Amino acid sequence: MTTESKGKIGVLIEEHFDQTEYRKFNEYFPQQGYEVEYISHLWGNPQLTFGSNPDNGEVEDHVIVTTEVNDINPSDYKGIICIGAYAMDRLRYQVSVKKGQKNQAPAVVFLRKTMNTDGVKVGTICHSLWLLCADPDLIKSRQVTCAHNIICDVENAGGEVVYEDDGTADLVIDGNLITGKHPGVVEQFMEVFIKEIEKQEQRQKVGANA
Repeated sequence: MTTESKGKIGVLIEEHFDQTEYRKFNEYFPQQGYEVEYISHLWGNPQLTFGSNPDNGEVEDHVIVTTEVNDINPSDYKGIICIGAYAMDRLRYQVSVKKGQKNQAPAVVFLRKTMNTDGVKVGTICHSLWLLCADPDLIKSRQVTCAHNIICDVENAGGEVVYEDDGTADLVIDGNLITGKHPGVVEQFMEVFIKEIEKQEQRQKVGANA
């Protein structure tokens, strides 16, 4: 017996992704009825294989990605998550640049569309807020949290980092944007991400029946 999918959660990924988050995503989201689809810029290839951070001295996890970020529509997803570690820095890369021109990296262009698509939640965790920093319009005046390493980057891009005690907050929700501090809060992050998706869907149903 198969259970009908509640929809897809897209995860932007590249080389040097966080393996803890990767493993947790693959376990938790399908348990809640959501498909996980990994997305990247494939540079004209039908697929690319990316490895995780060598946290224990070796690359323990690999993912084969076949979904090109240029070819998808944000509205086909319930949510888009930027995976942590250094992967999102790699997705900011532009082949050519011009003074005054906004970042044209495919993943950044996709995020602009996603942030302006009603009903699609966007999640970042740890270092992955780096990708939004590539275009200050994506993060300016938004309340967020992130790894301590990139606080300066986030604040210079106009983000309002939320602090608690002697560090950044574990989790922050600002409209369609859900941000987590680091992999240590990934379980809380995933639970809240799903709750926010389902709360919104419930509001939409109530509105449609009103």
